[in-house]
Amino acid sequence: MEKRYDIIVVGGGHAGCEAAVAAARMGSSVLLITMDMTAFAKMSCNPAIGGIAKGQIVREIDALGGCTGLVTDASTLQFRTLNRSKGPAMWSPRAQCDKMQFSALWRKTLENTSNLRIYADSATSFLFENAKITGVKTLTGAIFHSQAVILTAGTFLGGKLFIGRTSFEGGRIGEKSSFGLTEQLTGLGIATARMKTGTPPRIDISSVDTSRLLPQEGDPDPDRFSFLPIPSAVQGGRPQMQCYILHTSEKVHDVLRSGFGESPLFTGMIHGIGPRYCPSIEDKIRTFADKDSHQLFLEPEGRDTNEYYLQGFSSSLPLRVQIEAMHQIEGLEHVEIYRPAYAVEYDYFDPVQLQATMESRVVENLYLAGQVNGTTGYEEAAAQGIIAGMNAHLKIHGKDPFILRRDQAYIGVLIDDLITKGVDEPYRMFTSRAEYRILLRQDNADLRLTALSHEAGLCSEERYALTMKKYEDVAALQSFAESKKVRAEQINDYLTSVGEAPITDSKKVADLVSRPSVRLADVLQNVPRGTLYPKEVVESVEIAIKYKGYIDRENQQAEKILRLENLKIPADFDFDTVSGLSIECRQKLKRYRPSSIAQASRISGVSPSDISVLLVYFGR
Repeated sequence: MEKRYDIIVVGGGHAGCEAAVAAARMGSSVLLITMDMTAFAKMSCNPAIGGIAKGQIVREIDALGGCTGLVTDASTLQFRTLNRSKGPAMWSPRAQCDKMQFSALWRKTLENTSNLRIYADSATSFLFENAKITGVKTLTGAIFHSQAVILTAGTFLGGKLFIGRTSFEGGRIGEKSSFGLTEQLTGLGIATARMKTGTPPRIDISSVDTSRLLPQEGDPDPDRFSFLPIPSAVQGGRPQMQCYILHTSEKVHDVLRSGFGESPLFTGMIHGIGPRYCPSIEDKIRTFADKDSHQLFLEPEGRDTNEYYLQGFSSSLPLRVQIEAMHQIEGLEHVEIYRPAYAVEYDYFDPVQLQATMESRVVENLYLAGQVNGTTGYEEAAAQGIIAGMNAHLKIHGKDPFILRRDQAYIGVLIDDLITKGVDEPYRMFTSRAEYRILLRQDNADLRLTALSHEAGLCSEERYALTMKKYEDVAALQSFAESKKVRAEQINDYLTSVGEAPITDSKKVADLVSRPSVRLADVLQNVPRGTLYPKEVVESVEIAIKYKGYIDRENQQAEKILRLENLKIPADFDFDTVSGLSIECRQKLKRYRPSSIAQASRISGVSPSDISVLLVYFGR
């Protein structure tokens, strides 16, 4: 069999699904090659979407016109907004999902997307012509030609699983690894190395005494991820499912320590680097030897199954040690497991060899997205996927690339970090990585990104119109708040009730809302007005009022950096011609090939004095 498509996507994980749908919706003919049609966007690890900074990324994917937010909402079991006690820059939505339904909904989305075809097979080699990638050959001998290829193979390239002294090939347990692609790309000059990740055991909740565990409930008024007015599964009346909190103890740690001599992490069997911020349980015990307890979470994998996920108990220890240790945890004395914890080691490619479009600098028309770039997490993968899909379409149709700056999106921060700093461990997004956190809130992702996506050709007319109407309402309510005055007799009872000093003269709504304890929604109940606004509009205006000073300051900082972003460096620029640069600076600039002065300034080893030399050289 031999066929031709505009774009081929290799891999049906979170990155591959978003890439395929984005490119197809923009008008390219797309082929998605996956080894298992029952495992689209499979939740290999935690059956949840969102969390700290990750929730912001999902909102951004949705604002661009992606599908992760909608699929999450339709499969939500429990919804919580994290960090509500902090400022809005830190608010992060998180949803526990039915992982079977999540994957099934993604399959339905893919199968019903125009211009998109699916082929179940394993890609074994790439096709090239004049140093450009031109297609893919599969295990069954099928040959597919294309103008661009997007590689989103997750942990399957050279994947190897570890449970104690036992090791075997696999990208996930029960699923085969992929071989041949890494070797081919390495031969072309793409740098590769190994990384490691892991997953906890899956347990039977019916064998757990949940009465001895601390319940963790969802928000009483659950939100959703998508900006589209479609209620989530738990907003439509279905009850939220329960999660539980539990803890390890010294007895648990003693059992785990007894297996250290058989841990592939400590015996040298595993060579890949694991995630520092999400270590295995044996790593935590060794690193934090002074702690006699670690917190764990039990989280449901589906509404119609007894399978639960023991978050915080990732391990590669022998099976008998895992089970004996769990039996020492309160409530889990008689626990039965469906599957043990295991570690997986896999190939990834150095992301500094990527352009901001996710296209390889080494092989033209090859795009890479997801864990093959050294990242971890469904959300980071999906974000790279949608950007790769958009840019592959734009390039082959001769249009300008779609690139997000650090002040525009967490996705911009993610990609800029990857291509300018590289990775020395699996990359995870944190709010601390973003210098413009108050600008990049989860509530305003549509304001930041929907119009940009519409201009690029992905965002639908319906979504664009809804966003424009929402922010017309935001502007109208903000104008009302900044001009409407409230009399003392209208508001003093409320002010006293929330611990704020009463007023003697009339005050503008905005002045009252700027007080810490005053809520705009409450003030509006005491002020006659002709228009009732949705909750999200009121929240957006309240944030704009309360945090105006911070927002203005970050906008000013972003404008200063933008001037450096606009100072472009030619792709083939010879940095050896610039006298005054340090040797380390020259080496780093030649390796990372920054596209602007601002990007150069973010590379480790490039000093402020080096940037000054570049500014002088370029006449600024």
